[in-house]
Amino acid sequence: MSAKNFLKQLLQDDLGATAVEYGLIAALIVIAMITALQGLATETIAMWEFVSTKVSDPKS
Repeated sequence: MSAKNFLKQLLQDDLGATAVEYGLIAALIVIAMITALQGLATETIAMWEFVSTKVSDPKS
């Protein structure tokens, strides 16, 4: 096999592109999950601070 044919075959090979695409999709899913969990964590912290305030000072 000549170098020219090898390079031509290498440029036409798209198997690696599929793996890269799956990696990008997985990364986007992880970023979305982290963003959602951060929002949930903020709400949960606020809820527990409210509960703590009510338990410490029931008159408020």
